Amino acid sequence: MIIAIDGPAGAGKSTTARALAERLNYCNINTGAMYRAVALTAVETGIAATDGEALAACAEKLPLHLSDRGHKIWIGDRDVSDAIRTPEIGDLTSVISTHPDLREVIVALQRRLAREGEADCGGAVLEGRDIQTVVFPDAEVKIFLTADARTRAERRGAEWNDDLEAAVRDIEARDTRDTTREIAPLRAAPDAMHLSTNGLSPDQIVHAIVTQVQHVEMIAAAGNDNP
Repeated sequence: MIIAIDGPAGAGKSTTARALAERLNYCNINTGAMYRAVALTAVETGIAATDGEALAACAEKLPLHLSDRGHKIWIGDRDVSDAIRTPEIGDLTSVISTHPDLREVIVALQRRLAREGEADCGGAVLEGRDIQTVVFPDAEVKIFLTADARTRAERRGAEWNDDLEAAVRDIEARDTRDTTREIAPLRAAPDAMHLSTNGLSPDQIVHAIVTQVQHVEMIAAAGNDNP
């Protein structure tokens, strides 16, 4: 089974995907981390954020791979799981991810890793901003997580040294870029389950999604029993 989790920055996608994958014993694939890895490499090698062709060429050659059931991302033999999580890399990622050439390369990589996760673990949980609309529109389970901007900013406040207002501004700017970009804008699939994470604990969020997964499995089983 492929489980696609989309939503805006700070809605809890990464935390939820990790916990859900552990609960189901699936592979967890953080698709945004792949763009972040390209952004990090662009900074380190001097590739301009406006040069989509060079960014795509960089991504094609980048030796990206996952470990620990998707919890760690590597560039060659370097673990970049922490290095890609700075606010600066996050902002740059939002900019470079608008390039069609780069997206084509990364989407192909995401699909390959997800299929490998299915083969190795029986299923994969992917989270990002266009998983259910572009990468896997045929995913068996689609979840769209939301939360208000201030709640999301509070969750990410540590990245901003507790500067809440700066975090709110960043969240709102990211929302605008992600929802209005021409290529693969952030939006929920028509058949996605909408889940507000305001006031919910990680366990409550995961429980709600597991319930949806079980519902889908039950429907699939009934269909197989009654062709």
